[in-house]
Amino acid sequence: MFSSLLVIDGDDEAPENNTAPGNPKLMEFRFEKVFPVYAMGVLKPDPDPVLAEFSSGSDLHDPIWDAVREEAKLEAEKEPILSSFLYASILSHDCLERALGFVLANRLQSPTLLATQLMDIFCNIIMDDRNIQRSIRLDVQAFKDRDPSCLSYCSALLYLKGYHSLQAYRVAHALWNQGRKVLALALQSRISEVFGVDIHPAAKIGEGILLDHATGVVIGETAVIGNRVSLMQGVTLGGTGKETGDRHPKVGQGALVGASANILGNIKIGEGAMIAAGSLVLKEVPPRSMVAGIPAKVIGYYEDEQDPSLTMKHDASKEFFEHVAVQR
Repeated sequence: MFSSLLVIDGDDEAPENNTAPGNPKLMEFRFEKVFPVYAMGVLKPDPDPVLAEFSSGSDLHDPIWDAVREEAKLEAEKEPILSSFLYASILSHDCLERALGFVLANRLQSPTLLATQLMDIFCNIIMDDRNIQRSIRLDVQAFKDRDPSCLSYCSALLYLKGYHSLQAYRVAHALWNQGRKVLALALQSRISEVFGVDIHPAAKIGEGILLDHATGVVIGETAVIGNRVSLMQGVTLGGTGKETGDRHPKVGQGALVGASANILGNIKIGEGAMIAAGSLVLKEVPPRSMVAGIPAKVIGYYEDEQDPSLTMKHDASKEFFEHVAVQR
């Protein structure tokens, strides 16, 4: 149901779990201070048992959603001109899933793909898929942790097209697996057009993924990406053009792929590997190795316990190369 007039009650405050301790300004926050008394075309959510785990009235809370709401309220106070936008995008919704569906629908709408239709598609898929619900949270955490330009969870949800394209792909992937391939391909086309990111809906992508900047990322139909992988802008996981069937790379968890790196063919990129920016990778890459060049060659190995995708270190220190030289 759509409401053309939404009145904000002056006594309607955020739940206690959404109030930052030690912040009197936020504790005294009331909607009527910044939000208009109406919002056009806002979807009024219906109760859904799937939300029980994350609802404010249950024993288990959703810290990501709590943080998003708190950040949105503070941003609305700082920039009142954005109050209607922040209310419609975040604060009018009861969970992260519905807010994400609203944001994606408005980013991807077109004259022939209406926002209301896309909102229904996104919400129906996300609200019924526990794996996607988990992934959208781990992904936004990855952006917050690894991207220095990501100021908050709220900014990732609202503004980062790497996050948007990744979550829209997750919906397209679910549609593809349901046999709704035409709709999945239509979404892929629209995602590519709007965000400049081309991910085939049949590709398999893990969780805790960072698409940093994201522009120009291409991921082929049979590509597989493990958990906690970081991909920079311009990365291609493609085929050589000579193969059919299973023809795209398999990237192990914890890998870091630098900007404009091209990984071609049905080859395996080992866990915790780092592909230097601009490299052309045509052969398998050992786990926890660093490769660079055209064609790419192994230039060393990591001894750090942390994966390069988490540290986001794209180069090696002088000590690293000295260590490699001694070992050789």
